[in-house]
Amino acid sequence: MDHWFLQGDYTPVPTDVPMMLMGLLLAFVCGHAIAWVYMFTHTGLSYSRSFVNSLVVIPTIVSMVMLVLSNNLVTAFGLMAVFAIVRFRNILRDTLDTSFILSVIVIGMACGTLKFATAVAGCLLICLIMVYNRVTSFGTRHRYDTILNLHWERPAPEIGSLDDTLRRHARRSRCVSERTADGSQGMDFSYRLLLRDPSRLEDLLTELRETDGVSRVTGLKAEAESEI
Repeated sequence: MDHWFLQGDYTPVPTDVPMMLMGLLLAFVCGHAIAWVYMFTHTGLSYSRSFVNSLVVIPTIVSMVMLVLSNNLVTAFGLMAVFAIVRFRNILRDTLDTSFILSVIVIGMACGTLKFATAVAGCLLICLIMVYNRVTSFGTRHRYDTILNLHWERPAPEIGSLDDTLRRHARRSRCVSERTADGSQGMDFSYRLLLRDPSRLEDLLTELRETDGVSRVTGLKAEAESEI
């Protein structure tokens, strides 16, 4: 079995198996690093876990593409033709779906060009990466767990008392919306909170409802940041 794998690429130029594995693994590690940086630096409203997963798996797929092409112009044109057919027939809205399509296309090309060892190694690693993303929920962020909305009728300089209440119940709080209420005095605020004890959300809501100048208090559990 070891001999079949080490000599499994029946092409004019023999494949350096250790370097092939090094290239695939290095692509995975570098993609993983880029994904971590993206997760850490992303500040927009639209966040997609599947996009983060794609940042991990796509470098490995591209590395496998380059191994399959091996400076072969005919194979390169064949790859472009297959990609064009898939793009024409299907509109993939999920980046992770695109990663799966790329995976099966490249594995099929590896088999068709007699690079059997490359096909096996790439297929195993890609499958492991996909399972890893699933089991570890890689790409999921959990910065806030509660969405708090309320109406503030007291003067703006007294908002500090509200902040003190939030600090007692939450490790982290962020005001994401502040607007003048329609048809009444005061302001409507929306906060994102990371509670010290998520099971005590009702205690926070009760305390806020009993606070002078605070009304229309609502709290909603927030799921982990992931665009569906």
